[in-house]
Amino acid sequence: MPIPHVRGPISAGLFRLLAGSPGDDPAAQAALQDLAAARLPDIEDVIEDGDVQLTLFCLYELHYGGLDGVTDRWEWNPGLIALRQLLEEPFERTLRDAALPYEGPAQLDSAQPDSAAGLDSDAVADILFGLAAQDGGPGMSRHVAKKATLKQLREFLIHKSIYQLKEADPHTWAIPRLHGRAKAALVEIQADEYGGGRPDRMHSTLFARTMRGLGLDDRYGAYADAVPPVSLASVNVMSLFGLNRRLRGAVAGHLAIYEMTSSRPNQLYGNGFRRLGFGADVTAYFDEHVEADAVHEQIAGRDLAGGLVESEPELFPDVLFGATAVMAIDDRLTLHIMGAWDDGESSLRAAVPAAV
Repeated sequence: MPIPHVRGPISAGLFRLLAGSPGDDPAAQAALQDLAAARLPDIEDVIEDGDVQLTLFCLYELHYGGLDGVTDRWEWNPGLIALRQLLEEPFERTLRDAALPYEGPAQLDSAQPDSAAGLDSDAVADILFGLAAQDGGPGMSRHVAKKATLKQLREFLIHKSIYQLKEADPHTWAIPRLHGRAKAALVEIQADEYGGGRPDRMHSTLFARTMRGLGLDDRYGAYADAVPPVSLASVNVMSLFGLNRRLRGAVAGHLAIYEMTSSRPNQLYGNGFRRLGFGADVTAYFDEHVEADAVHEQIAGRDLAGGLVESEPELFPDVLFGATAVMAIDDRLTLHIMGAWDDGESSLRAAVPAAV
């Protein structure tokens, strides 16, 4: 991925470090940690802080496809791991606070691990489906289906591209951290996400084709500079959960709600693109998710999340956290986009160039 432009002193310090090699300047690594530690207490909302979210996004990217011109030796550098953990702590705390309005059923105290004792997989799935049914956020999918302009459709794809061009890599980190029924369920879902062995059917490939159909750059990370902090945060939350074994329950809850709230919106998204005259080459990504996610939601709810709670009941609070966090962050992102559009403004930070 191309290295984005800096958004503040922390990302600037990180990019200066990454221009060299690990071990070149230990003092600079320590100074960057001190800078971040000094700045974090003054940040009112880390989800809306571009410097923090971009820094986290790029630190996480070292574990995915890497950054252009940056040696892979930085991936497990202790100084960068320490910086990442420093930024993750307030990010996770803010996510937990944001998720509070989306609490689970009253009869279960998600703060008490024993509250899940005796829950079978069907009961866990029912709880998650109940949470998904509470999703009453702004109608992005309805707007796309009925009203969105071509410019808005392009912006919509740009926001989604930050994740969809590497779909479903963040959740894949959880596979070696699960066992039994939950592991098998996650592998089944991910195999579909990766095209069932067909590169042309990988969901990231289908999404890239959609972007090209609207004259957009389909290279991963091409629009990292264009999106607001909350768009980066919506992807960072997946990496936070996926790269921390202690949050494997949150990965399961996140993916379950992600699948449970996907099928109908994707049907509407496809309708919106068809309304403006786009054909199957553009809508294939959305059409694929209408059918696939209707199946995935059952597997994710019952076999992945439910199977995990059956085997490790103490993880139920984190399953709920992952589920409610994705609802909270997606609502914030939708509010940002819809608010800008309602005001007749762009939801992006900068003008978007055409594909190269």
